[in-house]
Amino acid sequence: MDGTHQPGRARQVNENQCQMCMPLGGVIAFKGIENAMVISHGSQGCSTYMRLANVEHFNEPVDIASSGLNEKQTIYGGEANLKKAIDNVLRVYQPNVLGVLTTCLSETMGEDLDRIIASYAKERNLDGVDIIPVPTPSYSGSHTEGFWAATRAVIARYARLTEKHHRINVIIPHVSPADIREIKRILGMMGVEYTLVPDYSVTLDRPYGGRYQKVPPGGTRTEDIARMPGAPVTIQFGLTCPDALSPGRLLEEQFGVPLVNLPLPVGVDAVDRFIDTLRELICGPVPDQLALERGWLLDAMADSHKYNAEGRPVIYGEPELVYALTRTCTENGAPPVVIASGTKNSNLAGLLVPVLADAEETPVLLLETDFATIEEAAASAGVNIAVGHSGGKILTERQGIPVLRVGFPVHDRTGGQRILSVGYTGTLSFLDRFTNTLLETKYASYRTEIKEKMLIRSC
Repeated sequence: MDGTHQPGRARQVNENQCQMCMPLGGVIAFKGIENAMVISHGSQGCSTYMRLANVEHFNEPVDIASSGLNEKQTIYGGEANLKKAIDNVLRVYQPNVLGVLTTCLSETMGEDLDRIIASYAKERNLDGVDIIPVPTPSYSGSHTEGFWAATRAVIARYARLTEKHHRINVIIPHVSPADIREIKRILGMMGVEYTLVPDYSVTLDRPYGGRYQKVPPGGTRTEDIARMPGAPVTIQFGLTCPDALSPGRLLEEQFGVPLVNLPLPVGVDAVDRFIDTLRELICGPVPDQLALERGWLLDAMADSHKYNAEGRPVIYGEPELVYALTRTCTENGAPPVVIASGTKNSNLAGLLVPVLADAEETPVLLLETDFATIEEAAASAGVNIAVGHSGGKILTERQGIPVLRVGFPVHDRTGGQRILSVGYTGTLSFLDRFTNTLLETKYASYRTEIKEKMLIRSC
């Protein structure tokens, strides 16, 4: 499989990008830390864009502060603005953790965040709050890299040598709050004690409470993160994550915690690998409930395989989810004919080779791509279903290809934060939606196709 193949003309600019900006991913990671707040060190427009993208997807208020740089600070530096922004955030939100994410502007200016924050802490005699800077210029990566970079920075800040214990580390990629809750449910059913980072399963999907909270309850406790180096093992769902951004690799290299890197548990094989790993850790049986859920999934696969064989999907989005969904669709008899991601810094191309080794048709693989290129490839390959976030609606508008929405962002439907894809239960939900999308398209158009065939014959 050629991971550099780009159909048609070479494009010099993105036309309708397939990814979001790097600091946006960092925001989501920090929202999974208890009593945390975040500042975007850049123009006001950057934080406004990130707030809007998150609010539309999670359907929750997502506060993001800004240092509000303008033309003057671009020339003379933004240190005073950042310090004032930190003052305001500490006064209004009173967080224990404050993430400071750079933007393209502040990085291009050459702002020295470490020096500025050290200076601020000394001037204010700072106590009781940890300020964590994370370089996240969007010309260095997408929101995927931003998520991993922020998660790694948080763990690097708090992790310290500690006594050995039995709680395992679980590090997740950017998935939905519903997916996090399902992973936690499986861990609980297996009787595993764990520390999961980052945990925004409640902070970005809150039950109705009637009263707005500036910093919602929930998130991973920093004291639990501090004890991660004493864990017997780290399970990280991050096969596409480069080592330089990998939190699990950091714990392994600096503290000797063994790393078990697993695919996101979507699809029978991937969920089996997760369950088997947990079973070996606890040396115990698999609960009957999980066996039932696996059986229901297998039954659904048998029910739907005759329909899925007609599927010619394009799968696009963040690399970890793209890899997981490619495995799942291939497992169900519908290997993708186009695979795409706006992210360039991943191991996706190499990971896909064994997955698609037996495919009858070599798929087009597009990395660091845009939707103009994806649309061109989808039209050429005869795609009849798209799997990915709301950005793919252009495929429906221009090519009539239905989109099964999954991933981030979902901004033209409600409930993006509740889309469940992981575990046997989540895979079953995904499979039903995939098959029914194919059937809906088929039954909506088959009479027209019959009439067209009859007209051709009569001529």
